[in-house]
Amino acid sequence: MSDPSNKSPRSQPGSTRIVAGQSAAPKRSLGQKIGIGAALLALVGGGAAVAAAVNSGGTPAAVQETAPSGNPAAELKLGYFGNVTHAPALVGVSQGYIAGELGDTKLSTQVFNAGPAAIEALNAGAIDATYIGPNPAINSYVKSGGESINIIAGAAAGGAQLVVKPEINSAADLKGKTLASPQLGGTQDVALRAWLASQGYKTNVDGSGDVAINPTENAQTLKLFQDGKLDGAWLPEPWASRLVLTAGAKVLVDEKDLWDGSLSGKPGEFPTTILIVNQKFAADHPDTVKALLKGHVKSVEWLNGAADGEKASVINAALREAAGAELKADVIDRSLKNIVFTVDPLAGTYQKLLADGVTAGTTKQADINGIFDLRALNSLSGEKTSAAGLGKD
Repeated sequence: MSDPSNKSPRSQPGSTRIVAGQSAAPKRSLGQKIGIGAALLALVGGGAAVAAAVNSGGTPAAVQETAPSGNPAAELKLGYFGNVTHAPALVGVSQGYIAGELGDTKLSTQVFNAGPAAIEALNAGAIDATYIGPNPAINSYVKSGGESINIIAGAAAGGAQLVVKPEINSAADLKGKTLASPQLGGTQDVALRAWLASQGYKTNVDGSGDVAINPTENAQTLKLFQDGKLDGAWLPEPWASRLVLTAGAKVLVDEKDLWDGSLSGKPGEFPTTILIVNQKFAADHPDTVKALLKGHVKSVEWLNGAADGEKASVINAALREAAGAELKADVIDRSLKNIVFTVDPLAGTYQKLLADGVTAGTTKQADINGIFDLRALNSLSGEKTSAAGLGKD
């Protein structure tokens, strides 16, 4: 799959396609450390970056001028990634499920490479809601003092692996090696750093430590691995499968093996993609948020009911729109086998995800009670998806 920034995908019916440029997901050359310290300050500092875009009430400046509470929004600006783990967004947009439920509300979309860039856009008011990994959502909530976002649904569980060169056989072989993750503070970045810590390794956000971690855009990770400049990477699908099937990597850690189900009741499942919304937008436009959720639920239901071939075909066509190219059949098939599509955000796992972020050095310990608002989801589904005591359900 090619770099999405080099393509100009055509717009989906009922939406305006806006593809994120390099500024949203900057590439770093191998070993580059300039700017990492600044990125860390943005991640774990006192929230200066958020404060610049948020007023004293926690409202992004770009969305302060809104319609009276309860009115449908004129426009919903939605973010997501060109990954198979974001298939509910890919399907929901490409098949018109979300736009259809929004009715007269215009749907605009923006494609990102990783979560921190999407959070930056949401905090600045460039988007209103986004599909994202859990750790950037947690970090935003922590930095804003609980005023920035709410998690309103799950989207995908599983589908992340640490893939490495064939000669690496165990954690002991990683000392002195260089690994990649999609972006500093992203969900896979946090998972990699926390797992390395559990193996006795020290890592630093500037790339130094027992194992060097080089946050790199996914397409660049594939090329660098193929060129022998990376020893491995912790990646979401389809990128883990692409490295295995097209670049000769092997799986050292399948993240599903690290989750025994004791926190969620679902062994092997961990949240990879969730749906979040800006709190101010949700308060001003609850009907629009509910319409978004209706489209999202339809998309997840379709993914769980479609035949494998049809599912792969629709996702591949959507990936061509979002990221500029389709996947080979073996890559998309392997990717889909590793993912569970679910509206359950697996709330019971979030205290551990927070702790992992603290261990990784990309967030700080905080109270995340209130991060979930699953009331609209539960009113639509007729089921009780639990917030695990961390919000409203």
